Amino acid sequence: MSALDDLPPLREVIRAHGLSAQKSLGQNFLLDLNLTARVARASGPLEGATVVEVGPGPGGLTRALLALGAARIIAIERDRRCIDALGEIAAHYPGRLEVIEGDALKVDVRPLLGDGPARVVANLPYNIATVLLVGWLSADPWPPWFASLTLMFQKEVAERIVAAPGSKAYGRLAVLAGWRCAARIAFDVAPSAFVPPPKVTSSVVHLVPRAAPLPCALSVLEKVTEAAFGQRRKMLRQSLKSLGCDPLPLLEAAGVEPTARAEEIDVAGFVALANALAAARASRAEASASA
Repeated sequence: MSALDDLPPLREVIRAHGLSAQKSLGQNFLLDLNLTARVARASGPLEGATVVEVGPGPGGLTRALLALGAARIIAIERDRRCIDALGEIAAHYPGRLEVIEGDALKVDVRPLLGDGPARVVANLPYNIATVLLVGWLSADPWPPWFASLTLMFQKEVAERIVAAPGSKAYGRLAVLAGWRCAARIAFDVAPSAFVPPPKVTSSVVHLVPRAAPLPCALSVLEKVTEAAFGQRRKMLRQSLKSLGCDPLPLLEAAGVEPTARAEEIDVAGFVALANALAAARASRAEASASA
């Protein structure tokens, strides 16, 4: 008997369905239902919420989300072996769990959501976690289809997401996340909480979309951060030369010191640089068209 519901303990579910975790799928199962409940609660009150879960596996977090009141869960699971186990949870909570067998990198859940934004809550497969996050942060239009993201990452990745300027972890991911969301680490999870235990500590990160991020073209911001952090030890007057134009006018227009390095520039500074680059490109295009 679990603390959340009267479904079988997760270890029994795993044995019954032969669900040994597969490294190729980035699987590390959470079996402690008290911990899965803590992850679920980190997303906020769940009563009436629509939740998207990626990689539910045997369903520990799924059960916690449902037991704590989620009105509907759309669970995307690539591992066919897990589908029957998730089906048992769906039968226990009629009409509240929809399981989609597929690759989360390819499944578009937006047509399934109905009215109102959803929450994404997931113990992400570590081999695709960063790619998924960047995809969600790059959503267009913005504000996006999700009201929040509550996600499990390797701690090193979590620190890169929430990093502040001046820290070693600060880079392109922190700029993108900080531009579009308010992000924080909710808590850490020891390797022993997983089956099999990973070699590293994990962290739950909670991200809330900003209603009105600083105006900027995402594609241009990505170009600027790629150039700046691609040679992060160099001063920006040098590293930004890879953009194909003289960086000094860009830096002057953005109010950024030419001798600064990438890790010293905050999100607003990178947005200013991206807007300066966009303006310079537009001016060159206009001059070329009128020539």
